[in-house]
Amino acid sequence: MFTHKDIDNRSLFIINGTAHQNLKVSNGRLLLEDTETHKAITKLPFPKILGLMVIGHTTITTALIELCNKNGIPLVVMKPNFRPVFYYGNMAEANFLLRKKQFEQQQGDMNIAKHLIRNKATNQLLLLEKTREKNNNVDTAKNIIEQYLLKIDAAINFRELMGIEGIIARYYFNAYFEFATWKQRLPRVKLDTVNATLDIGYTMLFNYIECMTRLFGFDPYMGVYHQLWFRRKSLVCDLMEPFRCIIEHRIRKSLKLKTFKPSDFELKKNAYYLKPDLRKLYMQTFFEAIIEHKSEIYKYLQQYYRCFMGRKSAITFPIFKYE
Repeated sequence: MFTHKDIDNRSLFIINGTAHQNLKVSNGRLLLEDTETHKAITKLPFPKILGLMVIGHTTITTALIELCNKNGIPLVVMKPNFRPVFYYGNMAEANFLLRKKQFEQQQGDMNIAKHLIRNKATNQLLLLEKTREKNNNVDTAKNIIEQYLLKIDAAINFRELMGIEGIIARYYFNAYFEFATWKQRLPRVKLDTVNATLDIGYTMLFNYIECMTRLFGFDPYMGVYHQLWFRRKSLVCDLMEPFRCIIEHRIRKSLKLKTFKPSDFELKKNAYYLKPDLRKLYMQTFFEAIIEHKSEIYKYLQQYYRCFMGRKSAITFPIFKYE
């Protein structure tokens, strides 16, 4: 179980692996080695590691797993799209007090939920301001978001809060992706190429946030806003809300630069699917966007953990401001 001292003095290490890298133990230290040149790429002392996230294709030894266990270091191995394929973390999973506090709030926490949605909407407003476009849709969306941000505190239940979130999202997407002939946001329906692209980016962000929650020992299924549902990782859905703007901004930028194009997709049974030969491009683009903010995401989860464990007021919970 992590102490505040651990969180302050240890660091999260993310290794973007390739087929020519080997992760092993050397002289009691973590060693990332180039298998072709046999040269050390990185050396890390285990007591300084809070968590280890390995992305892509890297060889891992049993000695490494044993020392991670000895030093209480959670180890997450992910595919290039951040989907977790292996998780090992006895110390984090043994954080009974954290999970007990989560289950004591199994009906959700309205104040934290409001905080999350306020953060999300504020970032949506910032993205609209960054467009520097002057048209009726952008101006209307900015005005609507500003109005409904003021209504969040007055929401009396989750249904009302979701209604406010939905109204903000409708105006925001209509303005932010107007140039791309936006229709409406329909998750997983793949109604058009922008919706299909959002689904790809959001899935990678979801996978990354899930790995972060596991590093701290959270039960990813027990959220504060998204309600319990069979196999739904509600907490991950909650905590990705302030960070969705990372994906949305990268998509808009990529469309404007023609890095992403509608022709990248093919229509099958009234749904758009990315052409197989372009998956690497899209995954790399979103990978870079998320990793650019790895420090902010880590610090956010760190502060969220502290506030949740300390039962702090929602006003003290972290805020992610998209720069």
